[in-house]
Amino acid sequence: MARFELKLPKMGESVAEATITNWLKEVGDKIEADEAVLEIATDKVDSEVPSEVSGILVEQLFGKDDLVQVGQTIAIIETEGGDAPTAAINNTEETAAPAEAAEIEKTIEAVKETVTTSQDFSSSDKFFSPLVKNIAKEEGISLSELENIAGSGKDGRVTKEDILKYVEGRKSGAVQAPKAVEAAPKVVETPKAEAPKAVEPVVQKSQQAVPVSVNGGDEIVEMDRMRKLISGYMVASVQTSAHVQSFIEVDVTNIVKWRDKVKAAFEKREGEKLTFTPIMMEAVAKALKDFPGMNISVDGDYIIKKKNINLGMAAALPNGNLIVPVIKNADQLNLVGMAKAVNDLGNRAKAGKLKPDDTQGGTYTVTNVGTFGSVFGTPIINQPQVGILALGAIRKVPAVIETPEGDFIGIRQKMFLSHSYDHRVVDGALGGSFVKRVAEYLEAFDVDRDF
Repeated sequence: MARFELKLPKMGESVAEATITNWLKEVGDKIEADEAVLEIATDKVDSEVPSEVSGILVEQLFGKDDLVQVGQTIAIIETEGGDAPTAAINNTEETAAPAEAAEIEKTIEAVKETVTTSQDFSSSDKFFSPLVKNIAKEEGISLSELENIAGSGKDGRVTKEDILKYVEGRKSGAVQAPKAVEAAPKVVETPKAEAPKAVEPVVQKSQQAVPVSVNGGDEIVEMDRMRKLISGYMVASVQTSAHVQSFIEVDVTNIVKWRDKVKAAFEKREGEKLTFTPIMMEAVAKALKDFPGMNISVDGDYIIKKKNINLGMAAALPNGNLIVPVIKNADQLNLVGMAKAVNDLGNRAKAGKLKPDDTQGGTYTVTNVGTFGSVFGTPIINQPQVGILALGAIRKVPAVIETPEGDFIGIRQKMFLSHSYDHRVVDGALGGSFVKRVAEYLEAFDVDRDF
């Protein structure tokens, strides 16, 4: 039987690792070529890992929530004999030769150990992958020893290399197992009644989570993985950047009229719907070329001036979560190219078909809060960028119109642009001038232009 090593595939130039979120196939399951074996997640995108071959899954080298590097082997698949391994499990003595039966029995035992090992070391507060637990069991490593191994993985996790290095050191005498006294059970003391403590300072209270009252009618739902990530990103951004906002109202009457006039012809010729988003993105890209100080990132005490203008566009997913796919080199696209890029990323975001590289490398972000009827908003900066622009809802409003014959009141299509920027490196002059330039491009839109 041939053993095929299923490795974590390369998912993009900037993606080096992924977390296993779910095994779709268990040990002993039959797998067809191109069939998904497990689900993985990078920082922002979830995807599946398909098998390149048909066969039987005989070993899972990592467990759920394990962090895996690109190129690492994550599973073993038996590729020859089709359903033979399964049949051999039930009919070893009747159908297999003695030598073959012994080999099959050995494989079965290895599979059983892989499956059952995940139940070992359950009393530990630390997380260990099934592979690490299996090695520990085979080498007779106790729980106390395993917990004392210094891990080089994420958050101090013990990796395969760490435990093998420990085993080698123990065999050579360079490492000694801890004495039994070190693994003494923890003593849980019954709390004693104490006098009321003094009230803690307010500054300490503010650092603690506010207790939440739950009654019988409330429903408790755990955040999904993406919501936890978004929560962490938002809090980290507010703690990192000194957020300040500038607002400006824009007359987009000419844009509304032009789009109404050409949208049918545009869709017929290009096969794409023409929304307001690519028109706004085009103006933002032009303004970033005029004000490169907004197209930067901050790294400690250093400012990184970005060569390319890569526009992130915040998109709402069907489950209510948020994702930010990126339009690369947005300043090099005409309106048709921008519309195609916006529609492609938006459609793939809704369908869950984005690739990890689709969300990487953004230098500035635009979010359309007007989609949900909001007039304006104060968006949080998408780190490590230094600015984000919120597009408000387009509304018909009465406005003063200046003409050579005098001023009069008319109905105009207007919207608000809300610009949040990082006051550590962007002052009001730059932040305000940038959003004003975007407004100028939009108000000067040529109604006679071709698309």
